[in-house]
Amino acid sequence: MSAPSVLMLVGAVFVAVFAGTAGRTLPSLLRARRHGFGTPADEATFRALHTISRASPSLRAGLTRESARRAARHLRALLGAEAVALAAVRHADDDAGADADAEEADGELLVWDGEGGDRHSAGAACQARPVLNGGRPRVLTPDALTCDDPACRIRVGMLAPLTVEGRVTGVLAVYGPSASAARVRAVGEVARWVAGQLELAELDSSRARLAEAEMRALRAQISPHFVYNSLTTIASFVRTDPERARELLLDFADFARYSFRNPRDFTTLADELRSIDRYLLLERARFGDRLHFSVEVAPEVLPVAVPFLSLQPLVENSIRHGMEGARTEFHIKIVARDAGPEATISVEDDGVGMDPERLRGILSAGALSPGPGRDRGGAGIGLANVDERMRQVYGDEYGLTVETAPGAGTKVSLRVPKYRPGVFPD
Repeated sequence: MSAPSVLMLVGAVFVAVFAGTAGRTLPSLLRARRHGFGTPADEATFRALHTISRASPSLRAGLTRESARRAARHLRALLGAEAVALAAVRHADDDAGADADAEEADGELLVWDGEGGDRHSAGAACQARPVLNGGRPRVLTPDALTCDDPACRIRVGMLAPLTVEGRVTGVLAVYGPSASAARVRAVGEVARWVAGQLELAELDSSRARLAEAEMRALRAQISPHFVYNSLTTIASFVRTDPERARELLLDFADFARYSFRNPRDFTTLADELRSIDRYLLLERARFGDRLHFSVEVAPEVLPVAVPFLSLQPLVENSIRHGMEGARTEFHIKIVARDAGPEATISVEDDGVGMDPERLRGILSAGALSPGPGRDRGGAGIGLANVDERMRQVYGDEYGLTVETAPGAGTKVSLRVPKYRPGVFPD
C-alpha cells in the first residue's frame, strides 16, 4: 500500500471533488474521461468515484456477511490496501440473559479480503473489539501483527469505527506494510462514508417497516361496518332472491381474498380494478339506485404495475365521505388512460366535497398520525396513506392531486410510471 495511492484516490474524492479540482466540474471530468484526462489527479478522482459507486449498493443492504463480502474488494481498491476486513458486533443469543447488554461487545469477522487471510484473519475479531467498545480508531503496530512469513506485506493495521446513529456497529480494518498520519485519516474518512451508507440502509429498513404499518392501516380502513353491512345486505336477499345472494356472497369472498391476502408490494392495475368492481357491486346492492358508477380503462394500461391497495381506498373514501348526508343519486367515475411513459388514473365523484383546508390537514398529518378527518371512522386515512406510498415509491412529484370544494364533489388523480426498475408484481 503506497502513500500516493491513498492520498490520490481518497483525497481526490473528499477534497478535489467537493472543493473542485482546479475549478473543474464532474461533467468536465467525465468528458475528459472520453478524451483522456489532463492530470493524474483527474484520473484518480474518476477511479475513486467509480469505486465508490460500485461499493454503495452492497452497503445499502446493511452490514451483513454478504454485503461485507461484496463491498470489501471495492474498499480495498479505493484505499490501495493489501487487505481489508470488516467486523461487526456479535449479537448475544436471546437466552444469554439481560446482563449481556451490560458486558463489552464481542467482535465478529464478516470478511477478510486480500492477502494474508490464512495468517491474520483469525485475530481480526479480537483486534476489532477495543474499537467496537471504545469507539476510537486504533493503529496496530508490527508487534501486534506478528507473522512467520518474511515476505508478508501486512505489518500494520488501521482500524476505524463504523458509527450508525450514535452507536458503533462495526469496524473497518485496513492492513498494509506501513502507516502514516495521512493514511490513518484516509481510513477514517472512508469509514465515515461507509457508516453513512449503513445509516441509509437503516433508513430504508425503517421505511419498509412503515410501509407494513401503513398496509395494516389500510386494511383496518376496510371498515367492520362495511363487512357487517355487506353481510346484512346479502342476508336480505337469501329468501327473496337466492341467486343474487349467492352472487353477492361470491363477490364478497373475492374482495376479501384480495384485500386480506399476504401483501405484495405491487399488483397489476387489472387486479386492482377487479377488486374495486367487487367492492362497488356490494355497495350497489346496499344503496340500490342511489349509487351509480362507471369505469373507463385504456386496455394498454391494464398490465401496469401499481402499489397494492392503492386505488380501492380512494373509492371507499369517496363513498364513505362523498355520500355522507346525500339523499340524491351519487356517481363515481374511474378513468385510467395511457399518457406515454405513464398511466394516469382518476377517481371522481359528485358528492358533498371537502374544504381544501381540511384536505391539507389530512394529507400533512400522514396516514398513521391523528389529525383532521380521523374523527369519522377513519375518513381520510386512505387518502393520506395512498399519497405517502406513491411519494415513497415513485418520488414526491407522484403524490396525489385532489380537486375538491364543499358541494362540488371530489376528484383524486394519480400518475404511475409504466416502467420503473424493481417495480413489478411477482
